[in-house]
Amino acid sequence: MTGPAAPLQVLIASYLEPEHVTRIRAAAPDAEVEVLYEPSLLPTPRYAADHYNTIQRSRDGERQWRELLARADVLFDFDHGHFEDLPTVAPRVRWVQATSAGIGQLLRRTGLDRSDIVFTTASGVHAVPLAEFAALAMLYFAKQVPRLLLQQREHRWERFAGRELRGRTVAIVGLGKIGMEVARVSRALGLRVTGTRRGSPVADAAVDAQRPLGELRELLADADFVVLAVPHTAETEGLIGAAELSVMRRGAVLVNIARGKVVDEPGLIEALRSGQLGGAALDVFAQEPLPPESPLWDMPNVLVNPHSASTADSENAKLTDLFRENLRRYLDGQPLLNVFDRARGY
Repeated sequence: MTGPAAPLQVLIASYLEPEHVTRIRAAAPDAEVEVLYEPSLLPTPRYAADHYNTIQRSRDGERQWRELLARADVLFDFDHGHFEDLPTVAPRVRWVQATSAGIGQLLRRTGLDRSDIVFTTASGVHAVPLAEFAALAMLYFAKQVPRLLLQQREHRWERFAGRELRGRTVAIVGLGKIGMEVARVSRALGLRVTGTRRGSPVADAAVDAQRPLGELRELLADADFVVLAVPHTAETEGLIGAAELSVMRRGAVLVNIARGKVVDEPGLIEALRSGQLGGAALDVFAQEPLPPESPLWDMPNVLVNPHSASTADSENAKLTDLFRENLRRYLDGQPLLNVFDRARGY
């Protein structure tokens, strides 16, 4: 005779507020799930929903942490100290719930995409803050905020005319969960919304017109604002190069909430210097942190955001909601939400 099955061992591998840990523990009976959480062995968050800090553990702390990894069947977030050797130090792990949507390049770089571990992403969790950043970026340039700040610093009272967003066109490259939230916010602001995506067009009233990816340049040429919201894959790396920038309307604004390598950064800098682009709001860069010598820091028509547009004080609550739902599905043998597609890279 066999006894009752041992509880599923779930290890929380990055800091969560106590109330969210309690919610995860309440998602399933103790007989089914044991939640392992030792915040003293985890990096201290530098800001709300910080999942990327590092930690130097003592020898005893590292031993304790490895013991927890060896017990784990499921990880909430990656162990950022053990990527390449995760299958070795955590041989029982069969599922990792990531706290980021864009994990494809990380999995490829560390070889985890060749493991038999199931990865689920945080797709959709960051859509609202990213869409709000895109709205901020469009307003920032339409209302000439750089000029306002300069005049305020100089104590100079000089009236001018800004632009209305209503009636302008925004082209969204990547009509996924983030892109569609950008579309809804843009539509609420009165913009005409166009876009493209891999696969079949979306059926949503927030989008006025769509073009296939093969007609990207035609899409760009018709826009006052371009928002990049695609995943970083082999197909999208360098998607926006000098040729694409040259067909955009002179004075148009580029907003990048995708990944830095989607854009040819030297070509972008040249387009900004020449006035071909009126401005750029950049949350992501080819190299991060952005090197101190990068011209982008000092360009008056560039808004630099340190890859933080997706992070908000509500993030951990949303991640916990997603994980609780996926945990129930995992226990019931149902399909998980946001399973990483190795073939597509996202």
